[in-house]
Amino acid sequence: MRPVVDLLKKREQTLWSTSPQTSVFEALQVLATHDVGALMVMDQGKLVGIVSERDYTRKVALAGKSSKDTPVRDIMTANVLTVAPQTGTKDCMALMSQKKIRHLPVVEGTTVVGMISIRDIMDDIIANHEMTINHLQNYIAS
Repeated sequence: MRPVVDLLKKREQTLWSTSPQTSVFEALQVLATHDVGALMVMDQGKLVGIVSERDYTRKVALAGKSSKDTPVRDIMTANVLTVAPQTGTKDCMALMSQKKIRHLPVVEGTTVVGMISIRDIMDDIIANHEMTINHLQNYIAS
């Protein structure tokens, strides 16, 4: 499998994020506007957490809290798992499966360079399998 930096090169370079003091409601608006499932939580250019639709569902909606009165810092995951740009997609898939997460920020040193989702990994796996099938079909046909 290829390194995740190759997956990041294929798509828009925008990093969607929010701040810890932003209301959950405002963060949900950003999620909806950009049709993404998670945002990185950045404070003064530093990754301090990740907040997802799942966090909202479990920590706000089911807890009976108000999304307009709850800051992101109260529901974000602060111990963020990250990967380096050269981490292989297979390793990312194993980590996501083991930890039951759907998003992984990609960090080089202290700089966030992107975020990949389980969908990115699955698309890569499917493309890899299709390429293998095509190679085998061509081999058999020749």
